[in-house]
Amino acid sequence: MTQWIAGITRGHNAGVCLLKDGEVVFALEEERLSRRKYDGAPLLSINKILEYTDKLDYLVIAHTQEMKEMGFRMDYCGEDPYTALARKHGLIEDVKYDQDNETHPQVLDYGSIHHKLHASCAFYRSGFDSAAALVVDGAGTFIRHHAYGRPVTLYETETIFDCNYPDDITTKYKHLGGNEIRTTLIDTHFKTAVVDNDDEGTSIMIADATPGIVKLYEAATDYNGYHAIEAGKTMGLSPYGEPNDEIPEMFGEPNGLIPDYRPVNLNFVTPTYPNGAYINEFTSHFTVTPPDIDRNDWVRLKNRKDVSYKVQEETQAQVLNLIRLASKVTGQNNIVISGGYGLNCVANYYYLKELEDEGINIYVEPISNDAGTAMGAALLCHHRITKDTTVRDYADSLYLGPKYTYSLNEIIETADKYGAEVSEATDDGIIDLITEKNIVAMFQGQSESGPRALGNRSILYDPRDPDGKDHVNAIKRREFFRPFAGSILKEDVHEWFDLRGMEETPHMMYAVNCQPGIAEKIPSIIHVDGTCRIQTVTEDQNKNYHSLISKFKEKTGCPILFNTSFNLGGEPLVETLDDAVRTLFHSDIQYLYLPEYGKMISLKND
Repeated sequence: MTQWIAGITRGHNAGVCLLKDGEVVFALEEERLSRRKYDGAPLLSINKILEYTDKLDYLVIAHTQEMKEMGFRMDYCGEDPYTALARKHGLIEDVKYDQDNETHPQVLDYGSIHHKLHASCAFYRSGFDSAAALVVDGAGTFIRHHAYGRPVTLYETETIFDCNYPDDITTKYKHLGGNEIRTTLIDTHFKTAVVDNDDEGTSIMIADATPGIVKLYEAATDYNGYHAIEAGKTMGLSPYGEPNDEIPEMFGEPNGLIPDYRPVNLNFVTPTYPNGAYINEFTSHFTVTPPDIDRNDWVRLKNRKDVSYKVQEETQAQVLNLIRLASKVTGQNNIVISGGYGLNCVANYYYLKELEDEGINIYVEPISNDAGTAMGAALLCHHRITKDTTVRDYADSLYLGPKYTYSLNEIIETADKYGAEVSEATDDGIIDLITEKNIVAMFQGQSESGPRALGNRSILYDPRDPDGKDHVNAIKRREFFRPFAGSILKEDVHEWFDLRGMEETPHMMYAVNCQPGIAEKIPSIIHVDGTCRIQTVTEDQNKNYHSLISKFKEKTGCPILFNTSFNLGGEPLVETLDDAVRTLFHSDIQYLYLPEYGKMISLKND
């Protein structure tokens, strides 16, 4: 009998993952459908389930709190909105809702194990049969404690798990942070091996109310003028900075509990859990911003660049310490990494160098953001219920969006809607356009899960153009300093880039060094530090994209295409054909390639 499980996550990066007998059917973020960045209510994406099945065995809800703890239920019916929507669609049984316990028998609330869901997503997708999972995140599950006679709310920041099949995911280390400056839990909670009210069997717990590593990064991001969730921009800015002695220490002295563990300096950073943090400007004159500088130009100031440089250097070193700790406390040599910091492709490459001779194997989860907890919830539920010990390499592909098919009439009608034209197209013709310095968007197949475009929802350009970075950043309405990625034929990657022992990097999770003499050949995708966030492509992974890159190589000798996500600044990636053509209409991009149909949509922009 077929088993259907849907995992959903609410909050930023909200979305749905649908499993059929343990296999991912689709995974989709809400923002791709609603067209609202970071949309927090996965209602449209729940509706997508109906295109695949009319019945669910289980609906599993992920977040950082259980809904009953939040009083999250609707008037009169008493249900939370997700249970109510699933019930009214007939996806779950129309049974009486247990208002006392706020539960439906087919609805499981995993809001109390946020970091375990990150770990589950990474572990079950990694292909490892056992591993340690390191989760480095902004704020996980809310944990209520009492200290000094008053309630204290703390938040998961960094967690280590020992992971084994089928569903043995045991907490070994947990750091908790909070807003109560200088407040700590009772001293005995530090000095004993197991924290007395922790029900996960945690071996080591540090609960010092200091900010976590990601909170420090969020503070630097706020300092740069961006929202905390836009930490990737700080990563992109970091190579523009340099060491600066005027910047106060970001981490304090080791506390002696864990080797090399250094808490974030509270004199430097104030957290605002659950979201964001800021730098205490009174700590040093370096933080002063000239009053005549627009917020959008803060990143042009030396102190912003230098703070970005320092926060990147120091946080990645601390995460490296945690990777080593993860191996030590679990006895595992396989380490999977998730949580928001897992998307730091600069740090991911740094670990490979530092761990080269230590026998530690790393898998970084491409869906490390909270969207991955929907998949983690569904996978954990499956393995808990079935006790399935099948090791699957789910990470083989990230093309996990819903399936779309369009007739020729639908393509023409969509183009007509925006005043565009449809014409025949071939790889050769598209490559001619690209080599003539035209930007070409590509739309095909299922959309990519996670934040990286991998050839199905991509904007393509010629990486050899020295002005390409500035040109495409202007078209996409992005900041001047933000780098671009490249997609390369796997068979050529080692001649062009140093992968530090990896055979491939199909998900753009590493900012890698060029081989000698390469950077000048592809200047538009090389960052100021000489690195490139690279995607390797094989025919099996993406036949059409591999064919297009091969044609570019035939014509130019260069096996790489400039690749960036198909969206404009501040917008989600396009999901549907209508999204794609509408983006052309509102930008200076003229060409949209549909390789599955042999068609091109072109729009002459004013």
